[in-house]
Amino acid sequence: MEFNPQQHRVNLPDGRVLAGTSFGPVDGRPVLFVAGAATGKSMVFGEDALGDTGVRLITMDRPGIGSSSPTDARTIESTASDYRAFLAGVLGAGATSIPIVANSQGVIFGLALALAGGAERLLLVSPADELQHRGVHALLPAEATALSDLAETSPGEAAAILAGFSAQAMEEMVLSGSHESDREFYTSPTFLPRYRAALAEGFANAGAGYVQDTMLAMRSWGLDLERIACPVQVWFGSHDRSHSPDHGEILTARIPGATREIRDDAGGALLWTHAREVLAAALPR
Repeated sequence: MEFNPQQHRVNLPDGRVLAGTSFGPVDGRPVLFVAGAATGKSMVFGEDALGDTGVRLITMDRPGIGSSSPTDARTIESTASDYRAFLAGVLGAGATSIPIVANSQGVIFGLALALAGGAERLLLVSPADELQHRGVHALLPAEATALSDLAETSPGEAAAILAGFSAQAMEEMVLSGSHESDREFYTSPTFLPRYRAALAEGFANAGAGYVQDTMLAMRSWGLDLERIACPVQVWFGSHDRSHSPDHGEILTARIPGATREIRDDAGGALLWTHAREVLAAALPR
């Protein structure tokens, strides 16, 4: 069964607007999807499985991305607060904690939501690692951490470099750095148009939201992951070449009770190639 996406606009007390989309049955179990780098509310996964699994998948343009109002001062925590305000606007004030699936660079906001009590359970699928964490940094060559290091020492210079990026450049970077099986999926006629639409949203407002997101992700996160109390799963494909040098081993160990699952038949596109399994894992047993 096909369901028409629902568009949402939530007005905040400070005059800003947060925009998003929900996919699947309107009366389905709500699950928040926190999408990755430079992608807006059009990005979705498992769309053909939402009816079977009874999931209403909710996405949001982060501030400055797509149709959400930009804001000059944005932090990981303030973005998590915006997600909670958006969910309250869409689902009602009683929806304080729901399952969350966070992907790639979006995991910082999923983690912050968990710390704020906004996650019933949290799935980190192909999470982008904290490059400035000492253990992770030591596993990477200097060229892999150069821009992250610059963001720590000279944030203005790093932001200027990121501001020169475009949707096309992001697409080319993702494809060139991916395993061949991922490239085949990313360029498929079922995925590529969706990805390009989401990238167009990601680079709205001259890419301001993308720059903010990436600066937050590249610098030290400052998140006390040991305080996360909800169940957390970390999922990686063994062919993933870009998100973490140890497929999330260090990240998983930093979160109390977190478990890690490695899929040998997947790469960085795990979220989409194993969408039904991800959706099943997101729902409480």
